[in-house]
Amino acid sequence: MSTTRPYSPGDRGPEPSGASGTPGGAVPAAGGAPEGGVAAPTAPTAPPAPSDASAGGMVRRLSFDDQSGVVPLARDFTRQALYEWGWLPASGADRRAAAEDVLLVVSELVTNACLHADGPDHLAITCDRKVIRLEVTDRGTGQPAPRTPHQAGRPGGHGMFIVQRLCLDWGVVRSPETPGKTVWAELGTPA
Repeated sequence: MSTTRPYSPGDRGPEPSGASGTPGGAVPAAGGAPEGGVAAPTAPTAPPAPSDASAGGMVRRLSFDDQSGVVPLARDFTRQALYEWGWLPASGADRRAAAEDVLLVVSELVTNACLHADGPDHLAITCDRKVIRLEVTDRGTGQPAPRTPHQAGRPGGHGMFIVQRLCLDWGVVRSPETPGKTVWAELGTPA
């Protein structure tokens, strides 16, 4: 598991033009939550990479501008995407566990941004046939890492340990043009 690699290993290759796949790594303003707090999914603003196009990649983005209750908002937004993509309702225990893992990782990444970086700015969820990628962008300067040694019996400090255990890979991308970072995590799609 890497916290420094800007992209995951394997056949996915580097991210096109930044962590979120948009020019300069920016997440578009569209797709933010309108009044009432329900965010509408948006289509990708940049064409998918060739490997994603053949895999039928799907993208959802959420802006947290002027939102409160961002952890349940992120979880509900992700759950809605999982329903739209056919992960839910789950047809079996493995599919249900995979969906629950995705929701837990989203909760942990957004909670970390709340606790250590004055809150998240954006959430991006990308899914293809093999991998679902979660990206949480914030303005924090810290470097997320699991606490070592991990002490299971103590309260707190388990978020990135959980992310590390559940994900195929995860890491941090920083853009020299903007303050902050994008913390990404990838989980395998259910069989």
